[in-house]
Amino acid sequence: MLTVYEDADHIFDALQAGASGYLLKQTPRSELLESLKDVHGGGSPMTTHIARKVVQSFQRSAASEAATESLSEREQQVLDLLSRGLIYKEIAEKLGISYETVHTYIRRIYEKLQVRTRTEAVAKFLRR
Repeated sequence: MLTVYEDADHIFDALQAGASGYLLKQTPRSELLESLKDVHGGGSPMTTHIARKVVQSFQRSAASEAATESLSEREQQVLDLLSRGLIYKEIAEKLGISYETVHTYIRRIYEKLQVRTRTEAVAKFLRR
């Protein structure tokens, strides 16, 4: 999503509708191009300001701790790397597994945490 709106309602509406990331129109051109590459590689680009709003919103929910405890050790490793901003390819290289395996772990993480986006998964993980 590329927009001028940075309030929480617009952010969450866009993410719930399926946006992979959220950037403001004031984003420099070079960063925008890098963000497109990030999305293509499985990332979810957003400014730290927007990410902070997302994280703060999810911090209000108490159910995240129990959900993240259901993750296997490897799923937690994958989610930790995801929360550090690594894209699927980088996670695969770091853990010595295939891109497809990372994708499978991410799908399982989403199912266990009952989320649909990287941002939601990371927010739940960081809340624990």
